[in-house]
Amino acid sequence: MSELPLERQPSLHHDREPDSSRLHTGAATFSMLADPTRLHLLWLLTQSPSDVGSLTKRTGASRTSVSQHLAKLRFSGLVTTRKEGRNVVYSISGGHLARLVREGMNHADHKVTGEPPHE
Repeated sequence: MSELPLERQPSLHHDREPDSSRLHTGAATFSMLADPTRLHLLWLLTQSPSDVGSLTKRTGASRTSVSQHLAKLRFSGLVTTRKEGRNVVYSISGGHLARLVREGMNHADHKVTGEPPHE
């Protein structure tokens, strides 16, 4: 297994000021998170990979709706798929996105419950 060059090593922090390309990419990601069903699907996928049937049960949305949202998330690169027999299993695309979704929901929890913000 070859190791990535140092400048290509994954990192948790990207402190550079964002350029236009990064701002547009970030805005596109946030726009995909702006739908409650898609956000719920992504939050569920932070817990574990799942198929459409499981995600349908857990969201309470119709199978058609879940499938359409997953297609948008896949097209935008926010989820990946793999085949397991006859099922397609969806996974969230990477740790940065998983942390973003979890932090967004933690922020929402504070707003809903009135719990004070913290660092």
